[in-house]
Amino acid sequence: MAWIVLIVSGVLEAVWATALGRSEGFTRLWPSVVFGVGIVASMAGLAFAMRSIPTGTAYAVWVGIGASLTVLVGMVFGGEGFSLVRTLLVLGIVACVIGLKIAH
Repeated sequence: MAWIVLIVSGVLEAVWATALGRSEGFTRLWPSVVFGVGIVASMAGLAFAMRSIPTGTAYAVWVGIGASLTVLVGMVFGGEGFSLVRTLLVLGIVACVIGLKIAH
C-alpha cells in the first residue's frame, strides 16, 4: 500500500509543479489552487509512505516520478523542446526509480 501511495504522490508532485509554472507567480487563481491542493496531498502521501519505506528510497522515488512526469508534460503540452537525448535521460530516471523499488 505504501508504494501505491508513493507513486500517486509522485504523480501529484508533477501536478503541483506544472500548476506552479502555470500560476504565473500565483497571479492566476486556478493554477494556484491546483498547486496548493496538489502540494499538500503530495507531501501527505510522501509522509505516509515514509512510515514503511526508508526515507532516502521514498524521497528518490517521489522526486524521480515527479521530475520525469513534469519534463514529459512540459515536452508534450508546455512547448519545451523534444529531443531523443531528453527522452533517453528521462527514461534513465525512470529506470533508476524502478531499480530502487527492486533493490528495496
